[in-house]
Amino acid sequence: MTNGAEPSAVDLGVNIERRAKIGTHPFADVFGGFDQLRAVRGIFGKDTDEVLRGLSVEVSRRHGYMKINDHQGSIVVSAKYLKEGREVDVYLDVIHELVHVRQHREGKELWDRRYEYIDRPTEVEAYRVAVKEARRLGMDEEQVAQYLKVEWISEGAFQRFLDNVGVKAKA
Repeated sequence: MTNGAEPSAVDLGVNIERRAKIGTHPFADVFGGFDQLRAVRGIFGKDTDEVLRGLSVEVSRRHGYMKINDHQGSIVVSAKYLKEGREVDVYLDVIHELVHVRQHREGKELWDRRYEYIDRPTEVEAYRVAVKEARRLGMDEEQVAQYLKVEWISEGAFQRFLDNVGVKAKA
């Protein structure tokens, strides 16, 4: 989510429609080819095609990155981030949010306030899946840490976050 060191050029095997218009779109119109990824099939199993067919993406004017609309179970993405974010970051964020889609479908509390963000079980699970995919792409631990660095995690908490999601890098 940051502008850190770019991982080695790699064909992600997907089509991200970086200029999607503000509004609601079928998932595959914005994020094509994700249904073919082993990581995504690992999230949804035999239900992958059905879930992604029924999933929508809300391209929004809001600032930020991506999140789940927990009322509708859809993905919300900032148009600015979709257009300007590093492609690999957008890709990994889609993987992360798809884990939240599955969790939402399972009835899990996505934002359980009993936990800090960095310790929340739903976040740790989703980031671990994204970290595994980042490594599959060939990103090293420092590049993965750069991807994970966001402005709402304090410097002091970031190392604990890295430990929680299994990244062996120094904050």
